[in-house]
This record gives sequence, structure tokens and C-alpha cells, in this order.
Amino acid sequence: MVRCSAVLRGSRFALAPQDDGRASNHRTRDPTIALVVARAENGAIGIGGDLPWRLSTDLKQFRKITLGKPVLMGRRTFQSLPRVLDHRVNIVLSHEPGFVAPGAIVAGSLEEGLAHARRAAKEAGVDEIMVIGGDDVFRAVMPLAKRIYLTQVHASPDADTWFKDVNLEDWRELSRERHEPGPKDQYPFSFVVLERS
Repeated sequence: MVRCSAVLRGSRFALAPQDDGRASNHRTRDPTIALVVARAENGAIGIGGDLPWRLSTDLKQFRKITLGKPVLMGRRTFQSLPRVLDHRVNIVLSHEPGFVAPGAIVAGSLEEGLAHARRAAKEAGVDEIMVIGGDDVFRAVMPLAKRIYLTQVHASPDADTWFKDVNLEDWRELSRERHEPGPKDQYPFSFVVLERS
């Protein structure tokens, strides 16, 4: 089992020790925190602020599973997007003083970001908060995550950003769909849904 202290060490968005990530109102069920990540076989998730591959099919899947749900991300992930993700409440974590994200909510801590995401999920009537990166945010949220939507890219591209910390023994696979590359896909890939054991 992944221990919080080991996973959070080095993350800029670590939870305060007394915060277990749950809302104080126990009468209502908190939305599930889900990671949405595309990862190559070598653990690569990014290079130069972009994805290290072109997978049009994955971008369509990403939109499908995140639409209508709050999306939580770090500042660099937000800045890598061409625009605010439509039909989703965009919540950006940043410790940069004065950072402004037009069309998005800026939160200075993971606790604040999750509070915004929980409110947005409740208002939208959805049961998931989608965490979309980057690596610091994934590491900080991992102890609270209950689900991972993983696009497993069957390649080992060069990268400068990695997601290797996940111990798959802590997760059970709910589904897996393998896809050969379509006309706008660079590599074969699999869509995998994991839930914490």
C-alpha cells in the first residue's frame, strides 16, 4: 500500500497532515477523485510542456470522460492547454502570487482546490473530480484517488515529465480496451480503468 508520506514527499501541493481530503459533512458522499492520465510504457507523460505523442482518439476519450465534471490541474498543465476546457469547471493549483487564469478558478493549495472541485461537482450533480496533471498534482492527490482513467501508450518516447510512482498492486483493473493507431494516432494504446483495491 502506498503511504502518504512517501507519495507526498517532494510535492508542492501536499495535504496538510491533519487533512484526510474529506469534506466535513459526512451525510453526503464526497465525489470520487479520479486521475486522468496518458502514460507511455516507460512512464513518460510529457515533454516540453506538451504530450510526447499525437493520439487524436485519446483526446476524444479525455473529453468524453471529463465533460461536465470539475477538472483539477497544476499551473503548467493549464498553461499548456490551448484554452480553458469547455463545459467543465477548470480549477488551477498555483503557488505563484498573482497568477491569473481567465475562465478558471485559481487555488493556492490542494485543500482549496479540492474544496472548489467538491462544490462544483455537487452543483453539477456529478460524482467525480477529474485530476488531469501534472506530475506534482498527481503525486499529491494519489493517496486520495479512488479511480484512474489510464491511457496506456504502447511506446517509450523521450520525455522530461514522468508518472512512475503508481504501484499497480494497489489497484484492480475494471476494464481494458486495446486500440491500434487510427489515422491521427501515432502509437497503439489501451484505455484502462483502475480502482483502488
